[in-house]
Parts: sequence; structure tokens; C-alpha cells
Amino acid sequence: MLLSAAVAAAAFQPPAQAAETAPGVAKFPADFLWGVSTSGFQSEGSAPDSNWSRYVEKKASGIKDPYKNAVDFRHRYPEDVQRARDLGVNVFRTSLEWARIEPRRGVRDERELAYYDDLVRRIKAAGMRPMLTLDHWVHPGWVVDQGSWDDPRTSADWLRHARFMVERYRGQGVIWITFNEASQYIYHETMMRPMHPGQLLAMRDALIRTHRAAYDMIHEVDPGAPVSTNVAYGSVFNGVFDAALFNEVTDKLDFIGIDYYYGASLQNWSAINAATGEYWKVDPEPEGLYYVLRNYQRRLPHLPLYIVENGMPTDDGKPRPDGYRRTDHLRDHLYWVQRAIADGVKVIGYNHWSLTDNYEWGGYRPRFGLYTVDVLNDPALTRRPTDGVAAYRSIIANRGVPGGYVPVRKPAWCSIEDPIATCFGTTPTPPAPYRVP
Repeated sequence: MLLSAAVAAAAFQPPAQAAETAPGVAKFPADFLWGVSTSGFQSEGSAPDSNWSRYVEKKASGIKDPYKNAVDFRHRYPEDVQRARDLGVNVFRTSLEWARIEPRRGVRDERELAYYDDLVRRIKAAGMRPMLTLDHWVHPGWVVDQGSWDDPRTSADWLRHARFMVERYRGQGVIWITFNEASQYIYHETMMRPMHPGQLLAMRDALIRTHRAAYDMIHEVDPGAPVSTNVAYGSVFNGVFDAALFNEVTDKLDFIGIDYYYGASLQNWSAINAATGEYWKVDPEPEGLYYVLRNYQRRLPHLPLYIVENGMPTDDGKPRPDGYRRTDHLRDHLYWVQRAIADGVKVIGYNHWSLTDNYEWGGYRPRFGLYTVDVLNDPALTRRPTDGVAAYRSIIANRGVPGGYVPVRKPAWCSIEDPIATCFGTTPTPPAPYRVP
């Protein structure tokens, strides 16, 4: 069932086209959705038995640091929700950890359900809308024992669990995400428990079938709630990334969820460092987000877009050698989102990844947080604000980047994100950035 345009509008109340403040530049609409993103396993600590707790324990491929207690969001969530509120955001994204809720097949942990109940209550009480991810790459140990996504029982078990959670939080304005970055879910499972091609395809097919069934189930249980699955933008590999799930479920989406971290151009191939886990060595390409948004809008013009994740890692919290700050990254990327809106792209929301530093799937060295936390060396897990906190708060309050702003990172020539436009000059976007008055 494809959600009609009228229902989608009612579910999200997407903003009307914003008024331009100057040619080519638009303020963010007053009802734009501003958020922060995080996930359960990466931040909660007190990890129950799951595929990922087992990967960490056996030091599988790419595991560099012990998990310890992550940033202990499980017990510090009231303060972290308040930190998000103080930024001025109106969306708080996290995941509902299946392994925590159902540690044994058919047995739910009431204490952990009470934790999620209180988390959702506090998010709403702080004036924010919950964006809840049903699967952020983590499933219970008993699912691993039965064969993970290779086993057909897993899809049925997942849907049973998902229905339980949607019934629990229906009618509360939740924005539902089924699977976080399916392409990366499959990739990590392949790296952690090497799968032959048949297993890989079985997992892909299971995720597609399960998302499609979940979409219909959520609209049945929680009518009007928007549903999507966020896609990892993969630059030169984006066709492969989209083929993991997205291409097969475009009729079962209420909005296009985009995770954009890295672009590439003939001048910048540093994104290759992401393949080795050295994310902090990537030179950001903020203008790539403009082209990505525009291209997905062309593909699915009836759907609005939401930037579900965007952020910049630093090397263990140290300043970047090139002097590029989190403030610059936020302003540069959001400047290009403003440009996209001015050009008619229906962008309705933006989430920064992440509120705090967390366990980046094997280590604590990449630091994405607006608040930095030194997990390995600070037993108190102190949250220390980065320069990004004031910058994000100011952008939200002023509905855009500062007047007269010129992006720090200049657009690259011949971007992989839109080679025809950027290599041959057919785009209205100039080679040098516009000023925002």
C-alpha cells in the first residue's frame, strides 16, 4: 500500500515552500523538523546478549576497543534528553533494542520496557517527537543461535516483536524507521560472520520482505504514523547500497530517509578512508548533500526527504589538522540544504549524528558527538560540549546559517554526486558559493 499524498501530508504536516531571503537561498520553514540521532547499542551500555555483544567479545573483524559501558545512556538518558531539548531540537531519534526487550524467545523484560516507556515519555515531555528505529543492526543472541537472517523464522519473530512495540507506542506521534541502513547491516554481518553469496542474498530478501510487511503493519496499528528506512548514501557505490533494500521498497515509504556523510569528486577521493574505519581522514564535501537531495527527489518526486543522519568524526576528539570544525561542518551542510529547499526540494527534517560520542561499531576513536565523551579514559563519562553545540543551537534558533555566510569548504570540481551537472556546468549551482544575506 502506497501512502497517498494526502495521508503523508497529514502525518508529517510538511512545510510549504519557504520564502526566499535572496535569490537561490531560503530560510528553513518554521515547522522544519530538527533532531539528533543516536542508537541503543552504541550508547546505552549494559549490553545484553546479542549479535554485536558476541562480535565484541570474540574481537571479530574491525573490533578495536572493548565495549565497556558505552556512554551509559541507559542510566543517564534523563540528562541527555534535556541536553537535546536545550539545543532546540524537536525530534529525538534512537532505537528500541530487541535484544534488551526480549532477551529470550517469548520472554520480555518488564524493567527494560519500563525504561523505554520512560524514555519516550521524557522525549515527548521535552517537546520533541520520537523517531524510533526498530532495528539498528542488533538482534538477540537467541536469534543468532537460530541462524540470524538466514533462518526464515527470524522475519516472523522480528515482525511479532515490531508489532508489540508499535502497539505500545501508537498514537504518540512516532516517526518509525524499520531498518537502519540495510546495506551497511548486510555489510557488517558479512564482515563479522562471513557469509557465502547465498546467505547474503537470503538476508537481503528477508529484509525486503520484512520491511514491506512492517510498513503495512505499522499503518494498520498506528494510522497516520510516517514510516521509512534510512539509506546510507554511498557515493561511487550508491547504486549497490540502494539495491540492498531501498530500490525494492519505494512503494512502501512515506518519506526518503537519507544518511549523508561523505562525497567524492575528481579532486577528492578521501572517502576511501571510510573503508578502513579511519573516518576522520575523510575531507567532507558539503555541497554533495545538495546534489544527493536533488537526485533522490527527481527519482521519487511525490515523497518528501528527511536527512536522518549527518555528522563529522574527529580523531579521538582532537581538532582536525586542516582546522575544519564541527561548527563549519554544520553550517556548510545546512547551507546546502537551504539551497536545495530554495530549488524546490521537499526537505522536511535534519538530524545530527550524534548527540554524544558513542561506540562506533568497533571503537571509540571516531568522535561524532555534539557532546564528547572519553569512554576509555574517563570513568565518570562526562559529557563535554563541543563547538557544535552552540552552532547547532544558533542555526535552529535563526532558521538557518548566519547572514552573509560563505561555506568554508568550497565546492569541488566534477562531483561524483552529480557528474553531469558539476563536470560540464549545466547546474544552476555556481562553482563558487553564493552568499547568504
